[in-house]
Amino acid sequence: MTRSRREFLTAAATVAALAPLSRSAFAEEPVAAAEAAVAQRKIVNRIAVSTYSFWQFRHEHLRDVEKCIVLSAEMGFDAVEILHRQMTNETPAYLQKLKRTALVNGVDLCGFSTHQGFLSPDKEKRQKNIDETIRYIRMAYEMGIPTMRVNTGTWGTSKDFDDLMAHRGIEQPLDGYTDEDGFQWVIDSLEKCLPEAEKCGVLLGLENHWGLGRTPEGVLRIVDAIDSPWLQVTLDTGNFLEDPYDRLALMAPKTVYVQAKTYIGGGLWYSLDLDYPRIAKLLQQKSYRGYVSLEFEGREDPLVGIPQSLSLLRSAFG
Repeated sequence: MTRSRREFLTAAATVAALAPLSRSAFAEEPVAAAEAAVAQRKIVNRIAVSTYSFWQFRHEHLRDVEKCIVLSAEMGFDAVEILHRQMTNETPAYLQKLKRTALVNGVDLCGFSTHQGFLSPDKEKRQKNIDETIRYIRMAYEMGIPTMRVNTGTWGTSKDFDDLMAHRGIEQPLDGYTDEDGFQWVIDSLEKCLPEAEKCGVLLGLENHWGLGRTPEGVLRIVDAIDSPWLQVTLDTGNFLEDPYDRLALMAPKTVYVQAKTYIGGGLWYSLDLDYPRIAKLLQQKSYRGYVSLEFEGREDPLVGIPQSLSLLRSAFG
């Protein structure tokens, strides 16, 4: 059937009108809207829990790491961080068993918390700690854990950890040496660990954990000097005993993992009144999207204090 001139002109006008609309409505406008939505969307961090929160070096009935993983899943955590010193078995079969337990319970193994000490003039002692750190990296790889906490270590001039805490983490260097010596030892030692970290795909996070890491300036001095994408920062919210928010903000841009302390029932060594909504905001301003891992250091029964802490962190971090 021959179309009338009026029908032809109407159809042509309709196509002309739709052409620019098609380009903007189905291409430019949705992209712009999506970008705006992403920019405005509040970051929701996944909440993990350290197995240390259960054990605390004092609850032997809660030391078993596999049991901690199961309890974490039942409480509603997204992931679990394993404390190396809590482990009583390091065989390959056991490492794979932990990985399997996490999988079937629907939680990630997101962090591996290790100890090492490089503040020693003894080159052989430093090398031993380097070798142990490399072994920890390989263990993290076997368990499928993507990030690992490392420390500078302490000078060892305190009587014990209680004495160190009594002096608010401040410790004198060994006689005849200075912090300047220590910084070079730590930098040299961590540099030797990085090839294995890169090979295994395990991102190291230097924590503000006493020693030369007691201040943000100390942590960042080491990280900046090494300048490697495989060494960044593990931020512990409870290890700055004065002016925590300004100090946390200094470390936030290079933070790849967060450990969040709570003190329900009173702290084991000290208590801090931490404003977690404020901490969450300062981390969000730096676009931190990683895990927030609970380190429960309260005197309350962990099976009571840990779920309460989870509610607190869920509220603060979305």
